[in-house]
Amino acid sequence: MSRRKQAPTVGFVSLGCPKATVDAEQILTRLRAEGYAISASYDGADLVVVNTCGFIDAAVEESLEAIGEALAENGRVIVTGCLGAKGDIVHATYPKVLAVTGPHALAEVMAAVHAHLPPLHDPFVDLVPPQGIKLTPEHYAYLKISEGCNHRCSFCIIPALRGDLVSRPIGEIVREAEKLVEAGVKELLIVSQDTSAYGVDLKYRTGFIGGRPVRTRLYDLARELGQLGVWVRLHYVYPYPNVDDLLPLMAEGKILPYLDVPFQHASPRILKLMKRPGDVDKVLDRVTAWRRAVPDLTIRSTFITGFPGETEQDFDALLQFLDAAELDRVGAFAYSPVEGAAANELTGALPEALREERRLRLMQHQEDISTRRLEQRIGKTMDVLVDDIDEEGAIARSAGDAPEIDGIVYVTDGHALEVGQFARVTVTDCDVHDLFAALQP
Repeated sequence: MSRRKQAPTVGFVSLGCPKATVDAEQILTRLRAEGYAISASYDGADLVVVNTCGFIDAAVEESLEAIGEALAENGRVIVTGCLGAKGDIVHATYPKVLAVTGPHALAEVMAAVHAHLPPLHDPFVDLVPPQGIKLTPEHYAYLKISEGCNHRCSFCIIPALRGDLVSRPIGEIVREAEKLVEAGVKELLIVSQDTSAYGVDLKYRTGFIGGRPVRTRLYDLARELGQLGVWVRLHYVYPYPNVDDLLPLMAEGKILPYLDVPFQHASPRILKLMKRPGDVDKVLDRVTAWRRAVPDLTIRSTFITGFPGETEQDFDALLQFLDAAELDRVGAFAYSPVEGAAANELTGALPEALREERRLRLMQHQEDISTRRLEQRIGKTMDVLVDDIDEEGAIARSAGDAPEIDGIVYVTDGHALEVGQFARVTVTDCDVHDLFAALQP
């Protein structure tokens, strides 16, 4: 008979953005390292940790619903994440939660777990893979390079939730990336609140990678990651001049020719109200220069419609910007007031129906642009990364497609491929969002 005691078990619910996903992965890794088991259901858990989002009203509602469900199904709940940083809303709504912390609070979460569910040391259970516990599929992973943000956009409360920019040491990031690649990860998705600002808070001081001195800045980090032999995809890249330095790395195939740039709007007046950079002509010149340097560059962005004071003329300026920029991928959000945001004090709030109507108009307008961009790929050969296999073939992504937010590539004769495998394909057709392709003979 085994003398090993049963490991304490923690259920885990994670909501929110990729940065919150990384927080969740760090907590899960620590839990497993200390011998806790992770349960896939409420029934099998001794307590449940809910990692929340609190950025917009809809996210707050979703997070509160998740906490309520966990309390109803399990009864013992610890709350962490951005909602926990928004005052006493969690305790006021659910007084019975065991503990509440803010985001990026590994030590505080573990202290709460220890208090309510002490660990059981067992060397047979305290086994964690070197790359930690991941919530993503085995072949790709998010890699967070900094925490917080120095911007003070009027619609955003991220600095209040997560603080000012704090860049991770470059050697620490590269070591984590190496462990992920050794574990089989084929794509690293670089995330932060402001990726272009990496190292600003440290004044780009010299760090060390395997004893080599390397500056703490985005170019040097991208160059180092580009030597690992996997896809490296950059998200949340503000269009600062230093982004231009990355283009040679893309042209050389070191990092993916992909930029996720949160433009948010194109009317100078609205950008000023948003407290964002507002020189649209310079932005268009930079986009043109980027594409000249890297012709196969994919640019995705997000926009907000119906911001307080947005006129039809402002919205038309945004549509004209889309025509001029010809972005490959676009996401849009109808403006949603966020408690604590400076934008709440602005005059000229628009009705919710108008905000949503403009969002739909923007997406319909962008559909023709995105389709034209995809049609240019028909007949071209490219590498894809396989995400899934079904009865219709392989579901994969190209260098221009980030998981969950962009399109996919249907490889119609890819039944024999494997998840996590790279394949060479020729594009045969497209629709509004996705590509269809066949394997290269």
